[in-house]
Amino acid sequence: MAETYDLILKGGTVVGIGGIGPADIAVRDGRVARIGDLPAHAAGTVVDCRGLTVLPGVIDSQVHFREPGLEHKEDLETGSRAAVLGGVTAVFEMPNTKPTTVTAGRLADKLARARGRMHCDHAFWVGGTAETVDDIPALERLPGAAGIKIFMGSSTGDLLVPDDAALGRVLAKTRRRVAVHAEDEPRLESRKGLRVTGDPSSHPVWRDEEAALLATRRLVGLARRQGALVHVLHISTAAEMAFLAGHRDIASVEATPHHLTMAVEEDGPRLGTRLQMNPPVRDARHRAALWDALTQGIVDVLGSDHAPHTLEEKALPYPQSPSGMTGVQTLVPIMLDHVASGRLTLQRLADLTSAGPARLFGIAGKGRIAVGYDADFTVVDTAARWTITDDWVASRAAWTPYHGRTVTGRPVGTIVRGIRVVWDGDLVEAGRGEPVRFHAALAPSA
Repeated sequence: MAETYDLILKGGTVVGIGGIGPADIAVRDGRVARIGDLPAHAAGTVVDCRGLTVLPGVIDSQVHFREPGLEHKEDLETGSRAAVLGGVTAVFEMPNTKPTTVTAGRLADKLARARGRMHCDHAFWVGGTAETVDDIPALERLPGAAGIKIFMGSSTGDLLVPDDAALGRVLAKTRRRVAVHAEDEPRLESRKGLRVTGDPSSHPVWRDEEAALLATRRLVGLARRQGALVHVLHISTAAEMAFLAGHRDIASVEATPHHLTMAVEEDGPRLGTRLQMNPPVRDARHRAALWDALTQGIVDVLGSDHAPHTLEEKALPYPQSPSGMTGVQTLVPIMLDHVASGRLTLQRLADLTSAGPARLFGIAGKGRIAVGYDADFTVVDTAARWTITDDWVASRAAWTPYHGRTVTGRPVGTIVRGIRVVWDGDLVEAGRGEPVRFHAALAPSA
C-alpha cells in the first residue's frame, strides 16, 4: 500500500543538508517523513511551494518577551505572534522579567503562561546569580530551560554579576553552554559622566569598545579556568571578534541583525534613541569587522535580541530612554536582504539560524530538514521586494527601526512541527507552540 502523509510541501526549493535544490517534503505526526519527488495524492494536505524556498525552521535564541511584569511592552502571545509572522519557529526567551527567572518555580510559571498562548516553540533562559549558584546544576537541566544566562554589565533588569569571584562560582556550577552579556560594569560605572543629556550618540562613547573587550576577556579567562562553555551574546566590536577567534574551543559567538546592518553615523541621526541598544550599534568600521568574522566562520549563530520598549519610553530624553528595539519579526527579512546582496548564502543563513543553535545548545530534533526531525520550516520568497513598515510589526511595541526600509526577501509561511501556523501574512493556527526539547533534559526511557 502506498505511503500516506499528513502534509506535503510541494514544488519548493529546499535548503537541505546536501545542498539547495527542488524537492518535496512529506510530514507525518509532526516530523519529516520523506524528502524527494512525492505524489500530491499521498497527503491529506498539500501546500504549493512553487517559486518559494523552504529553510529549516529559524530559531531565535535571544528574545525578551517581557512577561511577567512588563506586559505593557510585550507579552508571550504578542512576542510569539511577531516571531511566527517573521518566519521564526522557535525562540529562547530571556530571564530579566519581573520577577526574574531564577528559580524552578519561576521557570514553571513561564512555561504555564506559554501553554496555549505562544504560537512558536519556546524555551526560557534561567538567570545565573551569586544567590542561586548552588541551584544551577538542577536549574539548567529542567525541561524547558535553554540554559543559564549571565549579565556582566547592567542592562534592563536586576541580574547583574559584575565581579570575577561571583562569575567564577556560577561558571563552575554549569555543564551546559552559558549565555553571557559581556560588558565591563566597573568601566561602565566610571564612564557614566560621558553620557550627554539629550544626545543618544554619546551612548556608544559611554559603553565603548573597551568595555566590551574587557568583559569578554575576563569571561573567557574564567571559563577556561572553570572548564565552562560560554556563548558570548551580541558581539559589537572588531576587537572582540579578533580575540574570540583564538578561543573557539570554549567560546561560541552570536551576532545580531542590527549590528550587522546599521551604523551609528548612518542611522543615529534618523533614529535617535530608537537606535539605543546594549551593547550599542557602533560605527561602520565595527560593522565591517562583524561581517568579516561571519564570513570567516567566527560567528556561530544569529539572535535578534528583540528587546521592545514603547515609543513613549523611547521618546524620553537620553539617558532616561531605555535601551532596546524590536527585532524578532525582522530577523528573517533583514538577513534575506543580505543574502540578496551577496553577503551570505542561504546555506550559511540556515546554519546561523537553525543548525547552529541546535548544535550549540543541544536541541533535540530541530535545526535541519531531515527525516525524523521536527517538521519546522520557514518558507520564504527570496525574490519579493517590499518595504518594512511599523504597520507590519505585531509586537505590542508597534515599531521597528527598519520602518521604511525596502528589502528583497520575505517570509511567506511558518510551519511548526507540521502545523501551518502562518501563511501569506495570516496567523492560521494560534497558540500551538510547545517547549523545545534539549538533550540535557530528556527523561530516560522507562
